[in-house]
Amino acid sequence: MKFITLSAALLLICIWGHSQNLVGYRENDIRKYMKENRHDMNYNNVVNSQFRYLKYSDNSENQTLLFFLDADSVCKSVRIICDVSMKPEKLKEFNSHYTKNGDNRWLNKRDGKDYLIEITDGKWSCVISIEAKK
Repeated sequence: MKFITLSAALLLICIWGHSQNLVGYRENDIRKYMKENRHDMNYNNVVNSQFRYLKYSDNSENQTLLFFLDADSVCKSVRIICDVSMKPEKLKEFNSHYTKNGDNRWLNKRDGKDYLIEITDGKWSCVISIEAKK
């Protein structure tokens, strides 16, 4: 039954766009989702003594996805770093799928939990953070 629920949730996420709210998913499920649904993204092997995360980037280097994992290999937050030119596309996606919660902030409700999505602007890029609402 868990497999059916997980599959349905992953399918729903895929239909809803490329924001990758995979917070709460295990490392193996994230790898499987990315391999099956995001052929445009390449896995980058990363060694970091302070953080455990999965890193994916596209060939044009316009977008990087970081899935931060806890000690049990469960995703606790997602960071998407993308070229500033992609922001209008991301705004359109978030406005159509999530509940607006302030400037550059949205709420995503999934499985009875609230997730906060936030865009922070930089000079050359924007950072999208996705994490469980506290």
